[in-house]
Amino acid sequence: MSATISDIWFRQRPVILSPDLDPVSSIPISPAEFHRRLPGYQPTPLHDLSPVSSELKLEQVLVKDETSRLGLPAYKILGASWAIYRSLAARWPDLDHTWKTIDELKAQLKDRETLSFAAATDGNHGRAVAHMAAMLGYEAHIIVPANMVKARIAAIESEGATVEVIEGGYGEAVARSAELASDTCLVISDTAWPGYDTVPRWVIEGYSTMFLELAEQTRFLPSHFFIPIGVGALAAAAIVAARHRMPPATVIGVEPAQSSCMMQSLKANSPTVVAEPQESIMVGLIADQPSAVAWPVVRAGLNAAITIPDDAARDAMRLLAEQNIIAGETGAASLGGLLGLTQGPDATNLRSRLHLDKRARVLIIVTEGATDPKAWESIVGKKLPKS
Repeated sequence: MSATISDIWFRQRPVILSPDLDPVSSIPISPAEFHRRLPGYQPTPLHDLSPVSSELKLEQVLVKDETSRLGLPAYKILGASWAIYRSLAARWPDLDHTWKTIDELKAQLKDRETLSFAAATDGNHGRAVAHMAAMLGYEAHIIVPANMVKARIAAIESEGATVEVIEGGYGEAVARSAELASDTCLVISDTAWPGYDTVPRWVIEGYSTMFLELAEQTRFLPSHFFIPIGVGALAAAAIVAARHRMPPATVIGVEPAQSSCMMQSLKANSPTVVAEPQESIMVGLIADQPSAVAWPVVRAGLNAAITIPDDAARDAMRLLAEQNIIAGETGAASLGGLLGLTQGPDATNLRSRLHLDKRARVLIIVTEGATDPKAWESIVGKKLPKS
């Protein structure tokens, strides 16, 4: 295994210890309480990969396994479902938040005006929006870029959504979704643009459930978080979680080398648009610019950022498969980053600088399962196990 990284950025100034999201209006229910009321909720597993920590000479490597979350193969449902619920609550302030089951919530919504939801996606976010919309009895219109594989389109369609394929990349899909916004069509995006930033904040809030679970699942909290970065929403949630504990964890972002809008923005100290087309097997991390909501949090609180080649994600997929974790290309990115830092040509220096030593307890988030089964089988070299 020839792990490596393509580029690296280190913070030069002290971390701001509380880089919180700007406050948004509150309701008398937390994201975690909301998620616990959804059908099939249970905390996702936390695996201790002792063979990996031993090989890398680290105290512990933990994997938060988001390959199955609330009936979907990715963590995105946490943000999408909460953002939809917050949107409904904002629409109808008289909504009673004491419901206990999804049927009780649907009963409250039944006789209100007809709505639909729209979203742009590289795969998982759009499916999550469609899934939650269908659960509540609403239609969904999902915009996807032309290069999305058929398996991911079919998965979105299986949720009952209308899928619109457009020419161009993720940025064009986001622009098209914005055009659909109306009094009766609510856009649920995990990235922001001028005049649209409340919903992406809610998406980030929704991801907090994952980190609350983590705190309950381990006696000793991780010292390092390796977080995959696309537009930066999950990284923002991770930074907030890491800074609201003492001592704060070191947060390291991981991006594809071929799509690194956050890396370019950090180097420029300003949000930067990366020209398309961008190509990577880590399609869930392809983005042309950081979210305007996530960017201030990431800039204030990220300790380091790295980019990795596609081969690093492939290596990580194979290693995770050996540990019986079925991770997709995007899902394996954070482990690919850890392998690159600890095994690459400059590993000794980088490990020392980031304190990745025998006392380090590292958190890896596997954000998705095998959302493209054929690609997983080709990369890993064996048949996908039946679920």
